[in-house]
Amino acid sequence: MTTATLDQTQPGLGARIPIMDPATAVARARPRVSVAETVSQTLSMAWRALKKMRRNPEQFFDVTLQPLLFTAMFAYIFGGAIAGSVHNYLPLLIPGIVAQTVLTTCMSTGVQLREDMEKGVFDRFKSLPIARLAPLAGPMVADLVRYLIAASLTFVTGVLIGYRPGGGLFGVLGAIALSIFTGWALAWIFTFIGTLARNARSVQGISMLILFPLTFLSNAFVRVGTLPGALADFVRVNPVSHLVSAARDLANQGVISGEVGWTLLAGLAVIMIFAPLSVYSYKRHM
Repeated sequence: MTTATLDQTQPGLGARIPIMDPATAVARARPRVSVAETVSQTLSMAWRALKKMRRNPEQFFDVTLQPLLFTAMFAYIFGGAIAGSVHNYLPLLIPGIVAQTVLTTCMSTGVQLREDMEKGVFDRFKSLPIARLAPLAGPMVADLVRYLIAASLTFVTGVLIGYRPGGGLFGVLGAIALSIFTGWALAWIFTFIGTLARNARSVQGISMLILFPLTFLSNAFVRVGTLPGALADFVRVNPVSHLVSAARDLANQGVISGEVGWTLLAGLAVIMIFAPLSVYSYKRHM
């Protein structure tokens, strides 16, 4: 119906009784969700995601095993060839592994979202009077725990094999926090992909196609000066390289450099673009 109410004459009385369009009635009966309610509902969805992780411990395999394997493997295989020794290579490697591990971990956000949509979980969310942002942002808040585990284990592994961060505890914490923020920001891209792709396998394939070149074609494992001209130019403008450089400045020197500012600015830009796109795409598909 195109109007909110219709007039209908009651038989025998001649009186006109207003009849409201059902869709309009529902819309008027459902109050607008406030900011405080949105935050509360997002945290409720985050708690749901954490309970789901607890019941499916395999979701922690990538954030527990990958930091251990990648750190030890890259350190002992490439340390002597690139830096002359494992000890000399660790200050270059560990911040790069932290960035790589957190960024590859955030791919699972879109995969889990697509799986929930395929199972019909979001059909139930659609029928509830909750903010449309909450089902998307809630699991992403829960994933902060996974990012923290991945980044922390990477630094712990590095320390065990000889890495000594010159920036001290606060420098390491700053590098971890910056990597977590960047991973959370980029997760909005994969959330957007999750609302568009047909299945979870497609989300994973598209995400790997985007993230792996950005991760490996960066300064995470080698210095930019050792790369050929065209590749070096790409690495310099690669946002992952800014994150890695910022993490090195924080962890190795305890310095808040301009790279930190560029990384934060890039993360905020990604959130401002892809968070609204994700919500719009989610609403359109639901």
